[in-house]
Amino acid sequence: MLGRFQFFLKKFLTSSKKDVIILKVRRKTTTLGGNLSVYETLKQLNLSEDTMAILTCSEGTDVFIHNETEIETALAETDVVYYLSELLATPGLDVRDCWSGSSILNALREDGYLDDYGRDNTFAEYLVETINENFYDTEIVESSTEKYDHKRGFTTLTAVVQIPVTNLIHNTPPLGGWNVSVKTPHGTLNLE
Repeated sequence: MLGRFQFFLKKFLTSSKKDVIILKVRRKTTTLGGNLSVYETLKQLNLSEDTMAILTCSEGTDVFIHNETEIETALAETDVVYYLSELLATPGLDVRDCWSGSSILNALREDGYLDDYGRDNTFAEYLVETINENFYDTEIVESSTEKYDHKRGFTTLTAVVQIPVTNLIHNTPPLGGWNVSVKTPHGTLNLE
């Protein structure tokens, strides 16, 4: 079995060191063994307390545009709203709108979108439902559609939020589906 795995790895191997294998897969570098998590990397950077991490989640799907259901289809077939809701439902996490810098949860609360939540430990699911039902009104997730012809296209949903780095490290939310970037004195660091 190990022989097959080694053969598979040879196709993608770009570098090898003791206990570390670096693979080149679809223009992304993945480290297996001895790798640092996003949180460990952020800790080692020793960034100032006011440094903001920008989190971006983007997915798309093929859609029909002639019947104007592209947004509904993208909401059903992508996980952007789910990932955003999981982030927003993380206790103590200060998730802010990337453009205004205001708390997304506070904005949802002020606009009355959280009034019907029954406090039954299903907050993430409630947020998914609320954002999907009020997609155009909440303006939390952006959408864009590339039209192939008069019937078909590709719709991409994108969520971009900012979180103070110290708050992100302290609360350690799940970051599956998110790309994290932070500004450092030497430039912007992107963590995928």
